[in-house]
Amino acid sequence: MKILVASRIHEKAIQLLKENGFEVTIVEEPHEDELARIIKGFDGLIVRSKPLVTKKVIESADRLKVIARAGVGLDNIDVKAAEQRGIALINAPESSTQSVAELAIGLMLAVARKIAFSDRRMREGYWAKKEAMGVELSGKTLGVIGAGRIGSAVARIAKYGFNMHILYYDVACRDDLNKELGAECVSIEELLKRSDIVTIHVPLLPETRHMINEEKLRLMKKTAILINTSRGAVVDTAALVKALSEGWIAGAGLDVFEEEPLPKDHPLTKLDNVVLTPHIGASTKEAQEKAGVEVARKIVEFFKK
Repeated sequence: MKILVASRIHEKAIQLLKENGFEVTIVEEPHEDELARIIKGFDGLIVRSKPLVTKKVIESADRLKVIARAGVGLDNIDVKAAEQRGIALINAPESSTQSVAELAIGLMLAVARKIAFSDRRMREGYWAKKEAMGVELSGKTLGVIGAGRIGSAVARIAKYGFNMHILYYDVACRDDLNKELGAECVSIEELLKRSDIVTIHVPLLPETRHMINEEKLRLMKKTAILINTSRGAVVDTAALVKALSEGWIAGAGLDVFEEEPLPKDHPLTKLDNVVLTPHIGASTKEAQEKAGVEVARKIVEFFKK
């Protein structure tokens, strides 16, 4: 069986495939036309967030049986086209849970304590101690939108690490979180009104696109902080820029954006009350090893059937 690895994945994953008799070819992040040309003859394809696996690529494949995403979301894969061709889809949903959860907490701290702001001023030669007055996380109310793997991990860190009160909004209430953390399952409107910090952990679906829009942002406290480590388009960027500029909310920490990479002169880059990171939620050595090894194991199991 031949596997095309079209993104950089952990060496342990490559070794696992080879040990199980797979012939592995590595071509890092080919563009659409190149991937469509070289995909012929391969039984499996492994990608990360790049390259794009479009309908053109899928229709060019003559032997492809499985596409594996070494990560969580399938945003870069034309899922419908794959399903129409009977191609199986594999991902690694648990690989980045801890890494993304830790980044969300890090962004909360960075915004609440004005860490990035202070760093910028120091490098510019200013001792901005008075301007860097922040707030503690301890005892505050955290609103978690999406209480799945990552959202619940964030809630646990916040509860046990900072004694935060947990509110959450999800399609289904979770008795385990209610009992373990004393969490409250509430409507999204109540969550936004009561929370000191709101953190988003939902997939990008038609029903979640611009879930956080101008109407929702206006429900938040003026002292509130918004964190997004899920998908950029869950938040209406134009409305968020307005909210941050006009003081509807106090600040934001963003790892994901509607347009990636974020343009150099984007309005978000001009604001001092927002912390920006370049979609690094899963960018840890541990998460990348877990993701690669998890999809490699699943590919081995898939072809053993």
